[in-house]
Amino acid sequence: MKPDGTRLVALGASNLTLGLHTAVATARATFGPDVEVMAALGYGRSYGADSAIAFRRLPGILSCDLWRDLERLPKRRTRALITDVGNDILYGFSADRILSWVEEAADRLLTHTSDLTITGLPLWSIGRLSPTTFRFFRTLFFPPCRLSREAVVSVAEAVDAGLARLARERSARLVRPDPAWYALDPIHLRPRVWRSAWREILKGDSEAVPAAAFSPAEWAGLHLLPPDRRWLAGIERRHEQAGRRLSRGGIVRLY
Repeated sequence: MKPDGTRLVALGASNLTLGLHTAVATARATFGPDVEVMAALGYGRSYGADSAIAFRRLPGILSCDLWRDLERLPKRRTRALITDVGNDILYGFSADRILSWVEEAADRLLTHTSDLTITGLPLWSIGRLSPTTFRFFRTLFFPPCRLSREAVVSVAEAVDAGLARLARERSARLVRPDPAWYALDPIHLRPRVWRSAWREILKGDSEAVPAAAFSPAEWAGLHLLPPDRRWLAGIERRHEQAGRRLSRGGIVRLY
């Protein structure tokens, strides 16, 4: 018999990292205080390749130990999320390569659940950028990248179409990002919409998450929680994910 409570397996990058406390609070409000969140995330995270920002490096999502733990942990009712599929475009990978990675992630998740959500790319937000504004954000977020705006938009459109096709073929739920979720920054959700956006992504509606879902201490503890594996200044650091129990309910494991 499966243990009580729902397990949310979430794969993503900067939006999942920045809004982690809101995503966890939303999951807790939606699925109950026994929810378990297993998240592979991180700024600049790639689905298939190692990614580095400053002195920190993370393995690709497909190479992290979330998959090992997902196999060995007790079975639970599981929901899964694939989001933030976009960094690999700026790393120079082709649409076919990116979609092959996402497809593999989806198929791995579907061995544990039939409840899969995939978010599309914010094409409107990216497409409205002028060449000058595009170069500014490209340099800010992906300094080594030298792709043109036209090249990025072209690959993004192909990836987004592929995500829609994958969702249809795998009977997954596809969430189209709302243009209102973005401001000048074309790829990161505005903090003021985190609650409504994550509720739409995880639950399917945009009603407000109950207030006081996170205390400041719980927020700090969650965002300081190290992932299972990373390299800092070239030195590998491992942190076994026994599961951080949150004071207001829920367990979190990061990868």
